[in-house]
Amino acid sequence: MSARPRIRTVFFGSPDYAVPTLERLVASPLIDVVLVVTQPDRPRGRRGTPEATAVKRIATREGIPVHQPQRLRRPDTERIASFAPDVGVVAASGHILPTHLLEAFPRDVLNVHASLLPRHRGASAVASAILAGDAESGATVMRVVREVDAGPVLGRTATPIGPLDTTATLTARIAEVGAALLIDLLPRWVAGEIEAVPQDEARATFAPRLEKADGIIDWSRPALEIGRRVRAFEPWPLATTTYRGEPFVIHGAWPLEGSATAGPRAVPGTVLAGDGTPLEAVLLPGRGARVVVATGQGALALLNVQRAGRRAVDIEAFLNGDPEFVGARLGE
Repeated sequence: MSARPRIRTVFFGSPDYAVPTLERLVASPLIDVVLVVTQPDRPRGRRGTPEATAVKRIATREGIPVHQPQRLRRPDTERIASFAPDVGVVAASGHILPTHLLEAFPRDVLNVHASLLPRHRGASAVASAILAGDAESGATVMRVVREVDAGPVLGRTATPIGPLDTTATLTARIAEVGAALLIDLLPRWVAGEIEAVPQDEARATFAPRLEKADGIIDWSRPALEIGRRVRAFEPWPLATTTYRGEPFVIHGAWPLEGSATAGPRAVPGTVLAGDGTPLEAVLLPGRGARVVVATGQGALALLNVQRAGRRAVDIEAFLNGDPEFVGARLGE
């Protein structure tokens, strides 16, 4: 009895999120990654030196052919089709896949999306889950269709959203569980052993692409909401305000909904001396509220901050260098 042929797979991906899926595909004895399609090299740093995507670096290391179109046009489809793929796999490629490309795959194109679809379709799925206060997020493997993230679902896997999770930490965890799910489902999908189930359109929500301006803090909002925004916008676009007329980034903070420190008359955005309130001893052992910022409801304890042109530091180190911070008004 002859062995089943390896599944000829074209992988579409670019950032770190895509790396665990590509590495699992490469390691699988059932799968042959015949081509990687990724974004073009982009200028990075002050010198503008072109830098390869995280996925290209893995493909180069593994000796896999790489294709880097700006946009996917018919000649790109023809090149991809020349590799005689069985299936395509997408993990945050940054490309729009046109219909003529989708039709080049006998067993379709599967997407490892970073949310529990149909919730949070779109580019900012992980940040949106944190912003919404969801208890969990996860990954969904679905069949790609023309409408954004609306394809039928092969499977989902969940992971809890911790109170200290940022978009960076949660994305990394979803990438791992999503990769494991894809590797489990892909061979069974190609063999015709599972079916895709349509999404419930009535439960769909959309997570639009984030803009730089989304990170600007409105201190009149509740502390709980601002705290979520700090976590959701790390590492981009970052939760920002102003201090002494210059940009000021808050990388870490903890909401104190019932804090009496701020008081009912404190103007939102005012920096006040903290009362040493323990900040969830189990999660942040030894940390107390050194300074808080008055908000529309409660107060926000600052943990890690960054002035323009400086590196990010713990609030203790920042106060040592700028004791006049207490009493300032952020966002003016």
